[in-house]
Amino acid sequence: MACLLPSTMKIDISKFFNKLCNKIAILLLYILVEFIILIWKLTSPETQPITTRRYLKFIEEKNPTIRYTKKWNKKPLLLLNMDCSVCLCDFEEGEKVRRLKCKHAFHKDCLDKWLQDYLATCPLCREQVLPEHVVSKHREHRNHRQGNVEGNHDNLPYVLFLLRGGNTSHWRRYA
Repeated sequence: MACLLPSTMKIDISKFFNKLCNKIAILLLYILVEFIILIWKLTSPETQPITTRRYLKFIEEKNPTIRYTKKWNKKPLLLLNMDCSVCLCDFEEGEKVRRLKCKHAFHKDCLDKWLQDYLATCPLCREQVLPEHVVSKHREHRNHRQGNVEGNHDNLPYVLFLLRGGNTSHWRRYA
């Protein structure tokens, strides 16, 4: 049985399918480009969070761990201090120590905890130990992992009160 469609209708159907194929090809190309961009963003080191492990690796790269030796006592230019100012204990022979660029030294574990939990500066002179972008990305990751947007929910009742149209003139906050 032969096709009984008029020739103009065959041309219209052909044009329709041709345009449809072109649009599908463009859509697939667009999806492919978006997928490539997404993969690039997810694998880019700039967009990856700085986990605690990566943060400690940055600290180790900038300030390698060394073993304390009593010979340093005779060379005051190597260290500005002979005890750890974080835990207030003297250095013992063979202990793992980090000497910062400012020449202050601390027990490795004491300094690592200080740099993670408090500031990314020398506990004594406040000289910057790590670049600020590394510190902020690590804190952002840590706060996100802990479920905190800003890292502190103490103001949440106050914010909810204000959002419900509360008057702040009689609001009292108790610590």
